[in-house]
Amino acid sequence: MMTEERDDLIVGRNPVLEVLRSNMQISRILVAEGKKEGSINAIIAIAKKNNVLVKEVSRAKLDGIISEKNHQGVLAFISPIRYVEVDEILDYAKQLNEPPLIVILDGIEDVHNLGAIGRTALAVGAHGIIIPKHRAAPITPTAMKASAGALMHIKVSMVTNISKTIDYLKTKGMWSVGTHQDAKDIYYKSDLTGPMAVIIGSEGKGMGHLVSTKCDFTVNIPMKGSINSLNASVSAAIILYEVAKQRAEKRESIND
Repeated sequence: MMTEERDDLIVGRNPVLEVLRSNMQISRILVAEGKKEGSINAIIAIAKKNNVLVKEVSRAKLDGIISEKNHQGVLAFISPIRYVEVDEILDYAKQLNEPPLIVILDGIEDVHNLGAIGRTALAVGAHGIIIPKHRAAPITPTAMKASAGALMHIKVSMVTNISKTIDYLKTKGMWSVGTHQDAKDIYYKSDLTGPMAVIIGSEGKGMGHLVSTKCDFTVNIPMKGSINSLNASVSAAIILYEVAKQRAEKRESIND
């Protein structure tokens, strides 16, 4: 019985080696825990050189994913999208003559949340999404389905270090805003019209400490009742639609 989507699954040592040597986009590779030898070491070395995520898991985990085949201790997941460099997102905004709007996901682990955020980001006209390479949900067929195909139509960059990426965006004139329940500023009373990176933290912990220190400012979403937090994709939708609203109002005031 399979436990994961396998639409773009490559199984076995030689097939994984071949796909690593091709131009295919690989989202991640799973290798069995334990002693490494021969072609497995070659796979790990090439993956590292190509900045492909390699994760060690139990052999039982691999058996559960593809039990009817001899996986030889390694599986590779082919990404359903082409990842881009951060500069490609910035260039796209420049081509449209719009202030960049980028959604940064700091540790979103649920692929359904990832898909839902991607759908909202496309709907509000965001120019791209940035996701971390480690400890976060990758873009899988399930995420694609949750996004209703939106992730096929918005630029996505996968980076090694979110904090350093925020620093880089600042050198390009962008502001970074994060959400935090203890923030002093209410989201709809904050100016969100400029070049903006909206940072959405993980479902359970929110933004990481280092990432939160990189924010130029944080905003809160007022809430009543006993619930003190919202689903990550809901929070993202609220903030992103406020950005879209403020930008539309600014354009109208300029044109009047």
